[in-house]
Amino acid sequence: MTAMLAGLPLAGLGDMAMAETRARAGALGLKITGLKTFLVAPRSIFVKVYTNQGLTGLGVAIQTSKEMATAAAIMECERVLVGRDPTQIESLWNELYQTPRWRGGPLTAAISALDIAFWDILGQALGAPIYTLLGGSGASRLRIYGSTMDMTPAIFEAQKAQGITVTRVQAPKGSIPQMIATTRRWREIVSPDHQLAVHMDGTLTTRDALQYLHGVEDLNLLWVEEPIQMDDIEDWAHLRAHTTTAIATGERVLTKWGFAPYLNRHLIDFAQPDLAACGGITEARKIAALCEANRIQIAPHGPHETAGALANFHFDASTTAFYAQEVRDYTSQFELDLHEGQTPKIVNGFCELSDRPGLGTVLNEAVAAKRPYQPLTRSSEGRAF
Repeated sequence: MTAMLAGLPLAGLGDMAMAETRARAGALGLKITGLKTFLVAPRSIFVKVYTNQGLTGLGVAIQTSKEMATAAAIMECERVLVGRDPTQIESLWNELYQTPRWRGGPLTAAISALDIAFWDILGQALGAPIYTLLGGSGASRLRIYGSTMDMTPAIFEAQKAQGITVTRVQAPKGSIPQMIATTRRWREIVSPDHQLAVHMDGTLTTRDALQYLHGVEDLNLLWVEEPIQMDDIEDWAHLRAHTTTAIATGERVLTKWGFAPYLNRHLIDFAQPDLAACGGITEARKIAALCEANRIQIAPHGPHETAGALANFHFDASTTAFYAQEVRDYTSQFELDLHEGQTPKIVNGFCELSDRPGLGTVLNEAVAAKRPYQPLTRSSEGRAF
């Protein structure tokens, strides 16, 4: 493979037109030979895409409580993909999405995982990290934000010590007045220069959401996330028209078509696509274009392990709409073993980009097998899945 790349001027890939980049990769003669999925506890869905020249792409999907269905949807694509060129990403994406009569949910999550794996192969083939192929990065590091179930002085000091300047707290409990009081207490705990966001997880009615949003308007929250469910776009329009509190959503919104009404009507202030669900890197870039056109910022959903996190960071580095990236802990021994030490490097509140080609990590199958997937029937709050 190295010999095949000798004539390719990789240094200029950041300025090279996407079509030309893919054309050069197409000249390498790569063909897909098979797929393999891996379900790892508690909810990780991985796919490996194998090629005729030994390159293997790694992708990841998310679809809580529908992990087995998503893995099956990925494998349904194998008969369509074998023999195809994995570097012709746009063509493959459109075929996988446009051809079936049914879309959404596990089907779009499956496309997301495969798309990430195709980009991984393209980057490996050209010896460049994905963010370079996407035209980035203008920044060598990317701001992260912390997530916590509560905000206490100890939690704030711990995040501050890590250089974190943005924190999202899970929904407060109780009645709406109690929620407002709790949020005010959180705001008093953090310093004035620390940005605070609240994740409501779609738990409120439109009426209750408005009461809460009005009650915290003077706190200058960075955003209130998913105040209501995604079922009715007009409910979101009603919220937007009656509050100045910043609103965020997107982790359960799929494709550019799903995001378009929220962005074109300026119903939200922050878009939060999940690359492992919304259609992968290819589709996230189109969502980003809508955000840029409407001057709406992006803070992607990121509860993932290393592979999903790295996909996010490559994407983040490619758009001027990027604001901050949700992260989790990548330092457990299992995580390090699962990805053979190739995990995100988080330093002083920022992710430092790696120059490893492609996605920049691997999946150790033997380690993955140590944590077999166990389907859940109830959430930690007792809700049925």
